[in-house]
Amino acid sequence: MSDERPPDGIILTEAQKRSRRNRSIATALALGVLVLLFFAVTLVKGPAVLNRPL
Repeated sequence: MSDERPPDGIILTEAQKRSRRNRSIATALALGVLVLLFFAVTLVKGPAVLNRPL
């Protein structure tokens, strides 16, 4: 018996692989921008963010 059998599941074309990679990069960049935005807002607010009434 041969171990050479076709892979199970969906086989993506090169265009679909490129599209998936571009979407992944765009998602990573958007997440990075959000992280930087939250960091910048935290720096601007300063330590006063911890002195709030409960």
